[in-house]
Amino acid sequence: MVSPGRGQQAALKRGCLLLAGGLLALASHRVHAGCADILPAPGPPPAGAARDVKPEDILRLRDIGQPDGSMFGQPGPLGISPDGKQATFILSRADPGSNSYCRALVVIDLDGPANPRILDEGGELITSIVNLRGIRSDSGFPAPSTPVWSPDGNQVAWLRRDNGITQVWRARANGTRGETVTRSATDITDVAWNEDGSRILFLTQPDLEAVRQKIALEGQSGWLYDDRFAPTDGLLPQLPGPLPNQLFSADPVTGDVREPADSERRHWKVREGLRNAALPSAITATGRKAWTSRAEGALLGPLSLSVDGKDGRLVRCESEACNGGFTGLWWDETGAELRFLRREGQANGELGFYRWTPGKGDPERLHLTSDVLHGCVPAGPALICTSENSVTPRHLVRLDPATGRTTPIFDPNPEFRAIRLGEVRRLFWKNDRGLEAWGDLVLPPGYDGRNRLPLIVVQYTSLGFLRGGTGDEYPIFPLAAEGFAVLSLQQPDLVAKSLPGIRTVGQLIAAGNKDWAERRSLLSSLETGVDKAIAAGVADPARIGLTGLSNGATTVRFALINSDRFAAASISSCCLDPQTVAIYAGPAVAKQMRSVGFPEHGDDAPEFWQPFSMARNADRMTRPLLMQLADSESLIALETFTALKAANQPVEMFVFPHELHIKWQPAHRRAIYQRNIDWFRFWLQRRIDPDTAKADQYLRWNAMREGTVVVAQPVP
Repeated sequence: MVSPGRGQQAALKRGCLLLAGGLLALASHRVHAGCADILPAPGPPPAGAARDVKPEDILRLRDIGQPDGSMFGQPGPLGISPDGKQATFILSRADPGSNSYCRALVVIDLDGPANPRILDEGGELITSIVNLRGIRSDSGFPAPSTPVWSPDGNQVAWLRRDNGITQVWRARANGTRGETVTRSATDITDVAWNEDGSRILFLTQPDLEAVRQKIALEGQSGWLYDDRFAPTDGLLPQLPGPLPNQLFSADPVTGDVREPADSERRHWKVREGLRNAALPSAITATGRKAWTSRAEGALLGPLSLSVDGKDGRLVRCESEACNGGFTGLWWDETGAELRFLRREGQANGELGFYRWTPGKGDPERLHLTSDVLHGCVPAGPALICTSENSVTPRHLVRLDPATGRTTPIFDPNPEFRAIRLGEVRRLFWKNDRGLEAWGDLVLPPGYDGRNRLPLIVVQYTSLGFLRGGTGDEYPIFPLAAEGFAVLSLQQPDLVAKSLPGIRTVGQLIAAGNKDWAERRSLLSSLETGVDKAIAAGVADPARIGLTGLSNGATTVRFALINSDRFAAASISSCCLDPQTVAIYAGPAVAKQMRSVGFPEHGDDAPEFWQPFSMARNADRMTRPLLMQLADSESLIALETFTALKAANQPVEMFVFPHELHIKWQPAHRRAIYQRNIDWFRFWLQRRIDPDTAKADQYLRWNAMREGTVVVAQPVP
């Protein structure tokens, strides 16, 4: 058999891009009934007395961009028209009834009332693909998605996912219904117009399908068990990552695909350099650059700011205002004045807005806020950003560069203003290593301070609107509405950040693992924050619950082993125990863990495992523990769960099908929200829900108490 030449290979790749078939050509515009309110009703929200928040209110928030206020450094969600008078974005809303998402491409006006209009409606959630240990993995977290305007301002292109594959779509800015442009056999990950707007450029990985077929063919003679395996995702080789990206050019009308012209490649390279820059940067239309960088070899050192001087020489900002924390840079329309946002203040809990004319003194801070601003993009002289704070969901604002202050443009969740929330107090502290941290202490609506409350700790960031912690599984305000105080934690800097000689991520992790330094630092911060809530007269020290996902779940497990402060816990990820690390997570994980300080398989290493392994400490794990896990991660929980059950400890595990590290299905999140509320009401308040559908749940939980004095009574 003759192998195809380069020309034939290119033709085959183009062919693969067209093999998505008639189903994609006829992609459905059907929108289910739960999406009728994807845009909020015009006018003010209904009048009347404010009501307490419910889990559904948090679950069904309309989102612009990624639903996590801590996600700095990601491509923003806003596309600004060439004349600066309109903005487009994808509006997304979970619909647990259909276990899907309502999604719409929305355009608003920026030079008057927002007047939101839907240009297209439909599509599925697009999630972020990450590459870990040479394996391609779906995180479950929403991927950033930015609509792009044609240079003449008449059309918008964006990425839309239907039937499990992401394509390029386009719509007329005047409201004509959207239509598919591409028929790619593999997901498209980025899109832009060429310079004159005659074609659409897009990025995909055409080799992906061939790799899938190669793995399937290999299976006919058996797969060699090697680093390609991640048993949690099934006993088969996983797709490798990253695979090469390839740029293509499509006719926006016919969908005809070809290799990009040299001018299109150059245009894409400039755009990609700005959009995907690892650190904040900016460039004027004439090519004047501003950028941030770290000192050579300083993996997590503070960012410094440099610009091109007018004479072509580098100008570095030496002011204290330029000592790290940058989240965004923008030139003014003349290219003479630079504006920037940086995190600063106590424990970096605030954002400062600055302007600086290089060569003319130090930057001037115009405004300092505890609000979180994301995705700021120029629109004429102003910046358009998303904004949120602990009690206010994300909305769009205009930032005035003359003052640094913001004015609202569009609120996708006006109904939320009619919901009653409790007081939120921001507490600051230092842990036993002197590292700054903070937490938002959320109180029940109408709390009068007369009685101490059970406290639930939610981890591990507290930036922006308080949903349900990292991973959004512990609904903060609905828990407070049930009579809990909730402490939403912002964790301190990494212990190893200040250590000399840390040049790689592996060295960073290994330094944190040595004597469990990072775990002990996080536990100290956690306990200090809890002490603050107790000292404030709010928290009952005998009724403290602890929650977490991922790194937060590891903190929970370490705390249950090394502290007696916590009465009950719930985790969303589990676990790292000896056999799990060596066997069940796969050979690539085992190698990586050994490289950062974990023992070799067969080395009992009691000094290493005793402070960290729940399985090794099963006889002491007497606090009730709820596990709500993705099926793709449940295998690595079995060593821990089995040891706890064998020791007759109060533990319960639920497994959610077709889930990922971040659980993305709305029906699952609704169930997780409610079970976490039930769990902590039962163990910390001795209350049960009278819903007869939950009778078996309470029979199991009462049995866990093993005859303790008080049996839970129905909620009045």
